[in-house]
Amino acid sequence: MPELPGQARHWRLEQDAAGILWLTLDRAESSANALSAEVLEELERLLPAIAATRARGLVLRSGKPGFIAGADVTEFAALESSAQALLHIRRGQEIFRQFELLPMPTVAMIHGFCLGGGLELALACRRRVASDDPATRLGLPEVQLGIHPGFGGTVRLTRLLGPAAAMELMLTGRPVSAGRARRLGLVDAVAPERQLARAAAAALGPDPGRRPSLLRRLPGRWPLRPALAWLLRRRTARKAMPRHYPAPFALIDLWARYGGRPEAMYRAEAESVAQLITGGPARNLLRVFQLQERLKGLARPGVPAPRLVHVVGGGVMGGDIAAWCALQGMLVTVQDLDAGRLAQVVKRAAQLFGRKLKDPRERQAALDRLVPDPGGGGAARADLVIEAVFEDLDAKQALYRSLEPRMRPGALLATNTSSIPLERLAVALERPERFVGLHFFNPVARMQLVEVVTMAGTAADTADRAAAFVGAIKRLPLPVRSSPGFLVNRILMPYLMEALTLVGEGAGPAEVDRAALGFGMPMGPVLLADTVGLDICLSVARILGAHLGGAVPPRLEQMVAAGHLGRKTGQGFYRFHNGRPEVPGVPVPEPGGALEQRLMLRLVNEAVACLRERVVADEDLLDAGVIFGTGFAPFRGGPLRHARDEGITLRERQLETLAEKHGARFAPDPGWSSL
Repeated sequence: MPELPGQARHWRLEQDAAGILWLTLDRAESSANALSAEVLEELERLLPAIAATRARGLVLRSGKPGFIAGADVTEFAALESSAQALLHIRRGQEIFRQFELLPMPTVAMIHGFCLGGGLELALACRRRVASDDPATRLGLPEVQLGIHPGFGGTVRLTRLLGPAAAMELMLTGRPVSAGRARRLGLVDAVAPERQLARAAAAALGPDPGRRPSLLRRLPGRWPLRPALAWLLRRRTARKAMPRHYPAPFALIDLWARYGGRPEAMYRAEAESVAQLITGGPARNLLRVFQLQERLKGLARPGVPAPRLVHVVGGGVMGGDIAAWCALQGMLVTVQDLDAGRLAQVVKRAAQLFGRKLKDPRERQAALDRLVPDPGGGGAARADLVIEAVFEDLDAKQALYRSLEPRMRPGALLATNTSSIPLERLAVALERPERFVGLHFFNPVARMQLVEVVTMAGTAADTADRAAAFVGAIKRLPLPVRSSPGFLVNRILMPYLMEALTLVGEGAGPAEVDRAALGFGMPMGPVLLADTVGLDICLSVARILGAHLGGAVPPRLEQMVAAGHLGRKTGQGFYRFHNGRPEVPGVPVPEPGGALEQRLMLRLVNEAVACLRERVVADEDLLDAGVIFGTGFAPFRGGPLRHARDEGITLRERQLETLAEKHGARFAPDPGWSSL
């Protein structure tokens, strides 16, 4: 075995009897591999010793459950300037270049996640083999952090796959399975986990010099490259505005200008990432990633998560919660007196499982875990009972009085209420300490956030177990103090009500929605109200108004009275055809216009009020809740980060001006003085 140059904390180098070097990354004091500066420095020190051996070949592998998650993104925040970032990126490029030029065959042995810089390092190997485990995923998700690949990935991936397939992977950021990677040509072989080392050793033969087919290479030739770049820009612009998300457009420009000239593209790649990584969107998207990791960490390892779940209520929310839990491997019983509703629960669940699970046996197993239970017998066996009936205080309390005596000792009772404080519901309970709010958002299969709502009488163990349950079903738990509307709905409702007030004043629904889209929201507030249901919006607005003040827009009252409830009736502020809204074309307004100010300042002002009242513990949790619960423009980093970026004093003055013109609902919350 060759001698390691100095002591290596993160790498192991071993040589077997067949003369193969096995280079293992096992990052110290970490559950996952990431390419930190220290990890890369150690690799750089190892490379000359590796090159000096007469080994038959080298296999790069991981000592962790996954391969390499990418670069250590926490180090990005420490980069103070684009010049500093450029030095960091160029050094990484040089280390990867040295690895690529090792005088021996090299193979990346991939199992689990292989993302970002991890895949870029694998691309510097001559071949790649991957485990067929479903957990194996390969991708370059850098655009989701506001940058693009910077350690040579733009050059190597394009050379390997051809420009169309490579740009698709980099522009979407979506990882692919091992099988899909094999079909693309991203990996050379796929093998079962138990045979992966043997497959890696077998791949150390002569380099066949694989290239994509002529058809795949053609779009990269000069006459066709500008045309493909134009198509890519047009398609990307349908999903993102360049001023909001510059990274994908920078990537397209990089390839359009330098594709076919590898050395120039390496240099331009580094310069482009160095500019992006220190810009506002990337800083904020990095913060969103860190917020997501913090929420994941709230589902603390070691706290047992419920495995048997009983859901009361077979409506859309209850049924979809039950289906999602069954998809994640839990045994779920669903209670509803209406057999037709239970049939719909199973039908929608089958559709979900069909989308999410490719193996027919897995789909059937998931359906088998979802058990219609009209009599409610599952409540006596469940670790967790989730109430998801309609928003009526008396109905919920009556249900609790019948449920609690049948529940086993130690089981948790949760409510999916969206607006009623837990203290009022808990009056009906003998043991309120095991009562908790689990507020899911619609659609359950797409919304990552679940508010874990507690009151003064909730036991700490109850909150911990509820958070563990949320983590176990691959959702993000947000600890929230019981109060009217909790966090997300309370902040969202003034924004929706202001939108409907603007429509009542004569603004077109599409005009109002375009102002929000121009700010960066994923959906306009008027269309969102129509999608949620105007009757639901009215009910929540009345409940919050009774506790917090604030008038309900007369136009909303009129629409509900007329039976125009939005998408579910085919008519709301928009007309719907086959569930799709008929939205007239309206140009996107300039940033910071009057409509945008009225919408967003209502939202931000309410966020400040929630922080002052400590509905959540701190600014980061508040921003995380609003981003993952409402889709608030991620590139702005959350409502409070946005307020700080724009200037606290400026936002206060804007609110004061709006209060003078439009009334007390715009009066700056006292919490502004504490920011």
